[in-house]
Amino acid sequence: MRFLGLLLWTAGAASAGEYALLANGARMHVDRHEIDGTTVRLYNSTGYIEMPATTVSGFEAEEPPPAPPQPEPAPVVKAPAPILAVNPSDLADAAADKYGLPRALVRSVMAAESGFQTDAVSPKGAIGLMQLMPETAQFLAVDPYDPAQNVDAGVRYLRDLLIKYDGLLWHALAAYNAGPGAVDKYQRVPPYRETINYVARVDRAMNASDRAAPADSDQQR
Repeated sequence: MRFLGLLLWTAGAASAGEYALLANGARMHVDRHEIDGTTVRLYNSTGYIEMPATTVSGFEAEEPPPAPPQPEPAPVVKAPAPILAVNPSDLADAAADKYGLPRALVRSVMAAESGFQTDAVSPKGAIGLMQLMPETAQFLAVDPYDPAQNVDAGVRYLRDLLIKYDGLLWHALAAYNAGPGAVDKYQRVPPYRETINYVARVDRAMNASDRAAPADSDQQR
């Protein structure tokens, strides 16, 4: 009865891709089949063959080919966080206030170090507004390419040098430029032309800022 029911269900219908299950246990791939009384007609691409219905025990649908593998989803690339505009002078003033240093001093050091350029990199590898050497930035545990971290660390380092040299500004500035080892060796500003010019340049900028401050205050009043 199962065979007759299956045959009646498929009689006269086209069934693309199936297997005829023969009574002897063999399986024959055909495109489709038709039932004509007691005869089964099996179709393939070259024509068809007929055989008694009793020689076919049933039909089995051909499994569809496996679906092609789906492509791996493209990785989600997050857009980089927007770089917010920073005002170097504001960073300098904030760090100066935080570490108790004159704003004019910090601005003058920043001007001498980088000319207020956030992306400044020296031939020796010093980075950013306060020109931190990579090893100094590592010691201070900051990212020297981040302007805010760069300035905060640079001003903190300058404050520590002033403490080390009992408030002697020229010693601290020389140590910032040439390293504490050079200042300790000579017990003064080391006789390096670059360092002497650096200390003088910062000192002149500070004095000029101090002289301009009263005039600015008068204009504000």
